[in-house]
Amino acid sequence: MSDNDRVQPGKVPGSCGCGPGACCPSTNGPEVASGVTGTDKRLSCDCTCSCNGPENELKSEIQDQDAPNTTNSPVITPVSGTLTSRDTGGHVLARFGQNRSGHRVPPGLYSLGSAGPDSPVIVTANYILSFDAVRSSLTGSDAYILVLDTKGINVWCAAGKGTFGTEELISRIHKTRLSSVVNHHRLVLPQLGAPGVAAHEVHKATGFHVEYGPVRASDLREFLKERIATPEMREVKFDLWDRIVLIPVELRSAALYTIIAAIALWFVGGWMPAAGFLAAVLAGTVFFPVLLPYLPTTDFSTKGLVLGIIVAAPFAALVFLTTGPLTPLWVGIIAAIAIFFTLPAITAYLALNFTGCTPYTSRTGVKQEIYRYIPYMVGFAATGAVCAMLLEITKLLGMW
Repeated sequence: MSDNDRVQPGKVPGSCGCGPGACCPSTNGPEVASGVTGTDKRLSCDCTCSCNGPENELKSEIQDQDAPNTTNSPVITPVSGTLTSRDTGGHVLARFGQNRSGHRVPPGLYSLGSAGPDSPVIVTANYILSFDAVRSSLTGSDAYILVLDTKGINVWCAAGKGTFGTEELISRIHKTRLSSVVNHHRLVLPQLGAPGVAAHEVHKATGFHVEYGPVRASDLREFLKERIATPEMREVKFDLWDRIVLIPVELRSAALYTIIAAIALWFVGGWMPAAGFLAAVLAGTVFFPVLLPYLPTTDFSTKGLVLGIIVAAPFAALVFLTTGPLTPLWVGIIAAIAIFFTLPAITAYLALNFTGCTPYTSRTGVKQEIYRYIPYMVGFAATGAVCAMLLEITKLLGMW
């Protein structure tokens, strides 16, 4: 999978209906992107298949299904449920926010295995991690994946933004001519996409019934056996691993500014302010998501503030206790205050970034928290900055 809106479909027998050198399937049925037509498994030896051969590598890449379709047949792209090392590498880049907008697949209709008229239709976002989670969970299954154009955003966030929504779902059903591909009229949507979709409007406009599957794609195979989601499948757990995978992108976003600021602080005030600043940033980007359930209070800002105070305390105490015997006491006090107010503000602000990544908050709650606590963070940081400047000014004036 490259970063340029492409994924690699399966290159095993069955991905296009035949193996290398075998007869092509008959030409009755929907058109697939590789050029092979038909879901009818009867063979016709008018041609031989080379879609799995090295000479057809370029043709195996997924094509944009939003491109004009000059035929009356649905365009269906076959994909494999097996992820490659290239896919895994792309996932790592996505986790670190590298080429963030490039980790997407073209919206449209995809097939797994030997999908046919009675195969289930799973709906997901065109964010590559969402798409790959669905297809890899259904390895060995026969199914269709209907990919909506969510602008490269995952299901949960896209549902909140409206791109994984009623209008896009209706549009995608019509564009892919889904009603001519399957005999049934049932769609399986991820549970976390429910806020963006009005099921009754979808049914009214397309005739398709919407049913909500499990929270996690890994439960899809079990869900499809009985079409029943257990309470465990419905639960949003947000466990330690779910929180840890959020760390890389936050670290990358803050890395450049953190390095520049730490170097500047080193030259201006020495190792102490530089180390304190690095500790505050690490607390807000690394330790906060790990410790999230265990920090007191309910708001992310105050949780971050508590963590920031814990981080700042040893630095403030150290700078106070290491003040020389010839230095006035007030210098140590002001220096400690500068640290004690500045570092928690940094940690709290970075912690606020996680409000959109967890099941603990709502859009309304996030807005309220921002308006409520940002002024306090600014006040804390301003107080620390004033104390730091006061120390520098008095030092230049020879007062200590």
